[in-house]
Amino acid sequence: MKILFMLLACFSLSAVFAQQDSVILTPPQVTPTTPAKKLDLSNRPGDHLMIQVSSDHWTGMPDSIASHQEGFSRGLNMYIMTNRPFKSDPRFSVGVGIGVGSSNIFFKRYNVDIKSAAGNLPFVALDSSDHFKKYKVSTSYLEVPLELRFTTKPETPAKSLKLALGAKVGTLINAHTKGKTLQNKNNQTINSYIEKENSKKFFNSTRLMGTARFGYGVFSLFGSYQLINILKDGTGPAMKAYQIGITISGL
Repeated sequence: MKILFMLLACFSLSAVFAQQDSVILTPPQVTPTTPAKKLDLSNRPGDHLMIQVSSDHWTGMPDSIASHQEGFSRGLNMYIMTNRPFKSDPRFSVGVGIGVGSSNIFFKRYNVDIKSAAGNLPFVALDSSDHFKKYKVSTSYLEVPLELRFTTKPETPAKSLKLALGAKVGTLINAHTKGKTLQNKNNQTINSYIEKENSKKFFNSTRLMGTARFGYGVFSLFGSYQLINILKDGTGPAMKAYQIGITISGL
């Protein structure tokens, strides 16, 4: 009996130690972590066309000039842009490009003599004289725009809210006035012809503008404000241009 009892006791102790060893040697359970989702930007364009149609204005115009402004003064900007997303956060990107920006300011019964030999640009009212039925001052610039952009959905820019802040610098490539249909003081047609005069003499050769736009998908509202006077110092009023309009762009 003693031998049988000792055998049972040894067997029981072996079972207890075996259970303890199994608990100690069991490796801890590791919960696998889900890897971060990698954004697929293959459908996001790297290069694109940006088109802007705007309502144009000059700030700082004296009353003698502002009183003769008439009609829908407008502009058209077109740029080829390239887009570079941030690797750390693709919602942010930098856009840079090149293109042409143009502006047309319309007047009534007025003449802006940009070919004058005088030192100051003459702004001449023609209230009681022959005048053109339609008359405008036009400028065009070769420009380089730069934007810091934010897109809420970088994988699907056509279904995303967008914000962009930036600037653009340009050089003047053309300045001209254009008159159409000469009339007398009673608005009776004298001659149906077009007169166009070109001269960059009075205009600053450089244009620097701050820009901002906000929108959804390919459409956005934009605004830009010129930081340098339109005319050279000492040649006329200290006026600056600004534009408000619509942008069509992939980004």
